[in-house]
Amino acid sequence: MPPATHSPSCASASPPSGTHSRARPRRRRAAALLIALALSAVPRGAPADQQRDPELRAIIAKAIAEAQCFTDQYDSAVWYTLMEPRLRNLVKEKDERIAILRQVYCETHRAGTARLPPGLVMAVIAVESRFDRWAVSSAGAVGLMQVMPFWPERLGMRRYELVHVEPNIRMGCAILRFYLGYEHNDVRKALARYNGSPGKRNYPDLVLTAWTHWGGADDLGFGEATPGAAR
Repeated sequence: MPPATHSPSCASASPPSGTHSRARPRRRRAAALLIALALSAVPRGAPADQQRDPELRAIIAKAIAEAQCFTDQYDSAVWYTLMEPRLRNLVKEKDERIAILRQVYCETHRAGTARLPPGLVMAVIAVESRFDRWAVSSAGAVGLMQVMPFWPERLGMRRYELVHVEPNIRMGCAILRFYLGYEHNDVRKALARYNGSPGKRNYPDLVLTAWTHWGGADDLGFGEATPGAAR
């Protein structure tokens, strides 16, 4: 996905009562997002891939339907302890930080699916949106993992749901897992497909560099690393 434009992160689309001075900037931000989403429906030049593989629809629909998280209490506690301090400078609101970390952990540990290193997902989010759930790219990709806006419509959802932590990470992880499987766990090739730039190195290099910062907890809940596992 092309680089996104960023706005300051906020915990909720609805401002608390009695905070009119804060409500106005948030209303402007919401209005700008609606305009960007509307414009994203207009045909434009974009990478050929753009998350349009036919097989993806069933995979993402299944991920959305299976909303339950599968976590181990001890491992998730270690995950929060390691990752929450690293996220503080990027996401100021505590509740939003915890929501992001919870969803990344849950989606990467989804039962019955292939292994997905949580540090890799954190790196993708860092490169795609710098953890700004309001980010919109020049190609119209939205949110933390820069999911294309046609997905909610195909799945019976609303476009604005892409700025919500849970559905955006759920869709993004399903897409990334699909491309890892498609490329036989070749992380570089999978990342290039996720970005819509097969055969190019710039985006995979950015994510792999970011992964060194967000690593350290990728074996939680997975036991010993298996041959050919991602990374």
